[in-house]
Amino acid sequence: MEMLEEQAVARKSSNKEVELEEEISKLAHLIYTHSPYDGSFNQRIPGLYVNRYSRTETDIVKTFQSPFLLLVVQGEKVVTLGKEIYQVGRSRMLMFPVALPVAFQTTQASPSEPFLSIGLELDPERIAELILKVYPHGLPPIDKRRAGYITNADFGIINAVKRLMECLSNPDDTKLFAPLVLDEILMRILRSNIGANVAEIGFENSSVQRIAKAIEWLRDNFAQQIKVADLSQLVHMSESSFYEHFKLVTSLSPLQYQKALRLHEARRLMVSSSMDATTACRMVGYVSDSQFSRDYSRFFGNPPKRDVISLRQK
Repeated sequence: MEMLEEQAVARKSSNKEVELEEEISKLAHLIYTHSPYDGSFNQRIPGLYVNRYSRTETDIVKTFQSPFLLLVVQGEKVVTLGKEIYQVGRSRMLMFPVALPVAFQTTQASPSEPFLSIGLELDPERIAELILKVYPHGLPPIDKRRAGYITNADFGIINAVKRLMECLSNPDDTKLFAPLVLDEILMRILRSNIGANVAEIGFENSSVQRIAKAIEWLRDNFAQQIKVADLSQLVHMSESSFYEHFKLVTSLSPLQYQKALRLHEARRLMVSSSMDATTACRMVGYVSDSQFSRDYSRFFGNPPKRDVISLRQK
């Protein structure tokens, strides 16, 4: 009798694995369909984009990323933030709760099995509304905060994301059903083992939300000189507590974060506006050309002029 029960459990587990594999394959096909070639593609559903890359990358792509969730469906990508490294493979999710300067590198991909993933920008206001449904009695305790969180995507999440992608085939479905499926996805994530960390994005006066407010100020005023004391006062935290939580949530100090903002903006100005390095470095708050060149080379791997030429050739 006991052996029969064990066999039944094993069959049930095997059936679930088969169902999950089938859903992942269907989702991979949908991503491939909506990415006509290698690159990242925004979809008609706000905040949703898909990624497809047919080869591994030797270059590291650095960008500023809004709070987002990345679901890898095929292949593997390494995401670096400061000294933290996140390796995200098939059916795994990576979540960043605040806007961060991150580096992406595709480490597993081929023309026959390209890297495929879905990105979803996280809306703090929508999450705040859903928190009350998922956590009516308040958030559970959070053991440790980090800049990013990785977890497995279960069948429910994979299935919901697949149905969200299916909405793209019909404009009426995109308009009527996509918002409902998006809410389902967010609630399923809020119920996962990283749910409390996601919930902090929208939870009023949480440390994450306070750091997000400080980050918003930095992004609006990156060219200005800053003092940690002023930022901590802005978000109603002691200076020591603010510095500690900022480092936990971003993996960077406030000054390191501001430097990353300045360098990314200088790069954008030089690439999109054909601005020379001297003018760009002044626009973003640098007073020394040599210091700007050193910081830029250290951050992006090439001096400004060579980096911009390389980007324009891609």
